[in-house]
Amino acid sequence: MIGGFDMKGHIDSQLGSISIDSEVIAKYAGSTAVECFGIVGMAAVSMKDGLVKLLKGDSLTRGINVVVDDENKLEIDFHVIVAYGVSISTVADNLIENVKYKVQEFTGFEIKKINIYVEGVRVID
Repeated sequence: MIGGFDMKGHIDSQLGSISIDSEVIAKYAGSTAVECFGIVGMAAVSMKDGLVKLLKGDSLTRGINVVVDDENKLEIDFHVIVAYGVSISTVADNLIENVKYKVQEFTGFEIKKINIYVEGVRVID
């Protein structure tokens, strides 16, 4: 499922409870991802005709799926379009490292897994 969100993350403390919606996590992860070298943007794949569409602005989260498990561990799927001529493995490693660090700092939740699906390649002008 592309652009899906499952559950909310919860932090309980002596002062109260904090609930973080997985869509908030997806927005933050998406904005971090598009800052990474070699990432052109998030992608949406049409189920009807299989065409890949580059997502802009607020629709970035349609290319991201976040699942929060019972232990507040995150699994994040990214459907991305990469720049032509880059090393996909280098770009993917960089995306994983940046997102893992920044999302863990932002939420306090551990990242269990990050999956990257390269849906297309674009020449950057």
